[in-house]
Amino acid sequence: MRNVCLIIMATLFVALVSAEPAAAIVQFYNVFAKEHLDKHEDKDFVAAMKKPAVRCLICHQGKKRTNHNPFGDHLVEPLDRKKDMRNVEKISAEITKALALPVDPNDKDGETYADRLKAGKWPGGELEELKKEPPKEAEGVAAQ
Repeated sequence: MRNVCLIIMATLFVALVSAEPAAAIVQFYNVFAKEHLDKHEDKDFVAAMKKPAVRCLICHQGKKRTNHNPFGDHLVEPLDRKKDMRNVEKISAEITKALALPVDPNDKDGETYADRLKAGKWPGGELEELKKEPPKEAEGVAAQ
């Protein structure tokens, strides 16, 4: 019985140690909220975006926080979650740059992520779609 308990505890320890930490960084969200949500005119939309259950979907898609939506993909490369999480100026600058980008990369004069946000829409797409896991072929790209 003693050995069984030790094996179970060792297995739990290994599982906890090897689990991937969430890639969503609260400091990134806090900068986004302060600069872009707190100044938004539609308070109901802001309240919906600030709900803890869905606020990560501003940049992520699905339950795995390693999957990014199209808006979040623009923040993966320039922001390092370990080095930049306390660099408010860099976070702010990169979020502002990403918001200025067109939603459709083939239409340079089309709707931007900032246009979507101003219109009361989630930057990365429709909320119901953001809640779904991305297709398997897109998962590897989005997780990078």
